[in-house]
Amino acid sequence: MYVVERYVDSVTIVDVSGRLALGEAADVLHDKIRSLRQQGHRQIVINLGKVPYMDSSGLGALVSCHAAMSRDGGRLKLLCLTERLENLLMVSRLLNVFECFDDEASAVASFKPGGATAG
Repeated sequence: MYVVERYVDSVTIVDVSGRLALGEAADVLHDKIRSLRQQGHRQIVINLGKVPYMDSSGLGALVSCHAAMSRDGGRLKLLCLTERLENLLMVSRLLNVFECFDDEASAVASFKPGGATAG
């Protein structure tokens, strides 16, 4: 799994590619978000468009990252869920926990006052 960060305005985009599953992959994502939080980043979008598979460990990493960001006064949103990932979030009843976006521009705009809504 690969995790790369980039910036659009004041929003940090974390592009994830590969399987988000038990072991190192979930730890890599969790460590990246922790590092960004420690650096003061409070507006993060995780792009999951190139994640073909996620297990409960990967889901747990997302939930943990979301909770930590919320505690720190930040917001974490998801971008480009594949049908498989969307179904996983729906079945686990977590789809309502995360703000999810289909395109990057809407995700970035959602951080601005009166910005885009999830969709």
